[in-house]
Amino acid sequence: MPAARIDLRDFLREERDCILVEVTGAVGSTPRDTDAWMLVSKSRSFSTIGGGQLEYMAIDQARRALRQSQPTSAMSIPLGPDIGQCCGGRVGLSFTAVTRELADDLIARADAEIARRPHVYVFGAGHVGDALAAALSLAPLRTVLVDTREDELAASRASGIETCLTAMPEMIVRNAPAGSAFVILTHDHALDFLIATEALHREDAAYVGMIGSKTKRATFKNWLSREVGRPELFDRLVCPIGGTAIKDKRPAVIATLAVAEIVVAVLSFGTAANTGKQKLKADR
Repeated sequence: MPAARIDLRDFLREERDCILVEVTGAVGSTPRDTDAWMLVSKSRSFSTIGGGQLEYMAIDQARRALRQSQPTSAMSIPLGPDIGQCCGGRVGLSFTAVTRELADDLIARADAEIARRPHVYVFGAGHVGDALAAALSLAPLRTVLVDTREDELAASRASGIETCLTAMPEMIVRNAPAGSAFVILTHDHALDFLIATEALHREDAAYVGMIGSKTKRATFKNWLSREVGRPELFDRLVCPIGGTAIKDKRPAVIATLAVAEIVVAVLSFGTAANTGKQKLKADR
């Protein structure tokens, strides 16, 4: 049974005898690419290589090796009718017994991956902000829930995210790394406008979104023109977050709709940035 929401360090500490399964080849249509891996012990697994029957076969092979205390050879698996799948690709898998050195390497790799994750700052720990932070915690992002109110942050039910108590949330925006996303849904419209304006001034923001109605949207646009003198900044604002296709104001629904557009924006921004860096190197 997969280990749900368990930390890699905890898994490796509790499961001293386990096998690393890595995707070494991915040709055609496959569930995951060659960056996918999982750990398999006699009773649990950590992470996933995807693919349903493919993963079942990999777990079975790894546990057979654990039971027999013998190394196991690599596998090359066609994803066709023979295993009850119709992807049409082929996946190569390797199986390696986890040593102390390999465990340290896996932890270092995982830490490096986490450090590279895009930042998403959720301003406002109210009902929608809390639901959004909880939904974002499932994505490969570094989510930070920001509020000026200590009680609201303390009451947050979102797990696996950071919290930040600050009297000046606009400073969080200024100090955020390039490619960050800013989602604004505080308890105060004036504070929303202040944070949104700060975020919109950043040309390296992957996403700037604000919760609100048509009236709030129009009011903010007028405010930008009158107080900031930069009405063109408004074109980069997503408001309301989550789109308008479904008119449902329940926090969980808004969060579910918004998290998809945030993830798409952040990952697309990262892909475009990497493509730009590669082109720059090629031009040199």
